[in-house]
Amino acid sequence: MAEQNDLFATDTKLHPALADWPALEELLQRWQERGWIRALDLALGRFLQELEPGTSPLVLLAGVLTSHQLGRGHICADIDNLLSAPDTALSLPPDGEFGEALPDRPVELLQGLGRSEWLAALQASVLVSAGDPPAPLVLEPGSTRLYLYRQWRYEVDVAERVGDRLSAIPVDMTRLQQRLHELFAPVDVSSVDKYLDWQQLACALVAGRRFGIITGGPGTGKTTTVVRLLALLQSLARDEGRALRIRLAAPTGKAAARLTESISGAVGRLPEPLQQDIPKEVTTLHRLLGARPGTRRFVHNVDNPLHADLVVVDEASMIDLEMMHQLLAALPARARLILLGDKDQLASVEAGSVLGDLCEGADLGGYTPNTLEQLQNLTGQDVAAWQVVEGEASTQPLAQAIAMLRFSHRFGADSGIGALARAVNSGRPEAVNQVLSTGYADLGLTVLKGHEDRALERLVLEGGHQAPSADGTAPQGYRHYLQQLVVLRPAEPTQDALDAWAREILHAFGQFQLLCALRRGPWGVEGLNERIAAALLKAGLIERDQGWYEGRPVLVTRNDYGLGLMNGDIGITLALPDDLGGQALRVVFPLADGTLKWVLPSRLQAIETVFAMTVHKSQGSEFAHTALLLPPAINPVLTRELVYTGITRASRWFSLLLAHRGRLDDAVRARVRRASGLRNRLIESKEAC
Repeated sequence: MAEQNDLFATDTKLHPALADWPALEELLQRWQERGWIRALDLALGRFLQELEPGTSPLVLLAGVLTSHQLGRGHICADIDNLLSAPDTALSLPPDGEFGEALPDRPVELLQGLGRSEWLAALQASVLVSAGDPPAPLVLEPGSTRLYLYRQWRYEVDVAERVGDRLSAIPVDMTRLQQRLHELFAPVDVSSVDKYLDWQQLACALVAGRRFGIITGGPGTGKTTTVVRLLALLQSLARDEGRALRIRLAAPTGKAAARLTESISGAVGRLPEPLQQDIPKEVTTLHRLLGARPGTRRFVHNVDNPLHADLVVVDEASMIDLEMMHQLLAALPARARLILLGDKDQLASVEAGSVLGDLCEGADLGGYTPNTLEQLQNLTGQDVAAWQVVEGEASTQPLAQAIAMLRFSHRFGADSGIGALARAVNSGRPEAVNQVLSTGYADLGLTVLKGHEDRALERLVLEGGHQAPSADGTAPQGYRHYLQQLVVLRPAEPTQDALDAWAREILHAFGQFQLLCALRRGPWGVEGLNERIAAALLKAGLIERDQGWYEGRPVLVTRNDYGLGLMNGDIGITLALPDDLGGQALRVVFPLADGTLKWVLPSRLQAIETVFAMTVHKSQGSEFAHTALLLPPAINPVLTRELVYTGITRASRWFSLLLAHRGRLDDAVRARVRRASGLRNRLIESKEAC
């Protein structure tokens, strides 16, 4: 392959830094000092050089860049991508520096390097293998994807375990059809608009498989669908004289708490006989698997599998490749796994975009004639007629396990939030701008006139200018929860009264959240949290004479197993009476099981103030009024997926804050493209079902 199709070869001499390791190390050291790469990335290069002192600088550079890509969420480094667009592919330089004429950019380093030359160096190195025997770096024959060994092993294992679960399992079709008719109202198949009940189709599709995905946007009924699916499967199991052991999980405590609430409501809407043996409690994935503090290992694994017949995981877009590997390894061979999530949301914070990889092309259907015939027999719905218009039949077993819900029950025809989300997903800035100029009652747009524009503070404190909803409520800002904190403070501080007060304040805080794209700088989490706290102090809403103060909202940034708090949990600082007649601060957190956790501030080690939150951290959350701030500078984190995820965190009102009008258009055009071979492995490893 090295001699073929060498698209990127040039006659230009190689950069002097590629002459030997000392020269390359000097340049990489400058990159690390500027924050372009991590100390960990450079350390890997040094480690590889020590393992094999005579190694080509091209191999060492490839190792450093592969480690860097992993830190940016990619499973591997694609040599072709690095050569065709080094600055873009590597997401360098970091936040706030794009557009500046900086020296030593990656494009300068790789300018004279050709694909065949780089691949030949990798293939000749003892530090690189095809995976067997193990080596620090993995480059498979015929591929340009370079992996660190651990990530290669995870990807191969996930593909194999998912692939093994794609084959259909025996189901009594007569009883399945009967249960579907009990759970779903008949569909008018003569309707001129050919309406399909995708929730019913999803249940019919997934019921006969050990692996299934139900994807869809906000309000499409993913939770309702999976509850009906659980009722269906549990009733079929009871017909056989047994009950399924069902476990429900989500990646974060916040997502688990939301699912607990929505599951309880959905179960209550089922016919009473079908409510039996459906669990309502949701745990985090770390708790489900039994995380061992301070290690990457879990109690439940391939040698000690979960005690479950069926596992459902919500917000699956947040699951990284390593966690998916751990989950599949801990799943008993006969157990079912059902993933719920929105394929269009941002990928996980850690490396990988598992749900996005698996669901690529899900909107087209891709069902085989056999699958289409089975769905029509079970539901009476003509899915084939739909697919002729929207997609083409496929021979991929993976497509037969994916159901996409398409009708939003939350955002109707008059919803600007729904229209804006769809326009962003279309990738057309003109469609987005048309929605924003239409005058939807639930949308607000503010273009800031520089960093000092006080319109930001006004919106964050007071709320947006959108019209009140039908019940008379209006979009709130942070003034609301801080006023409620004072007004609702209990006169008699019993534990029950304090708990009820805390729940009211937590609910009030959830009425608004400011989201942003960056962590650093004046337009990132760090700068905005300081700016908002100063505005609240000036308005007399907080008393901030020290690090901790009443009303301070905090986000847990690392799992704390001793306290039972997980990464992503949000708490509010409240002042409680102490035994001396004064007040003592406590932070109260809502847990996934519906209880509250009161914690001394001094016991919280990994937390940050959360007046502003990154869009990534907001996944799994929902706020009545959400504001999204996009920074003025070009940045690779500004993508369609980020904007879409920010918009869909809003349930009733959405405000868009732009520090530069053009950044929105740039973001809508840009896509998250995480380097991965997961989908290719699944497609290439299986024949048609």
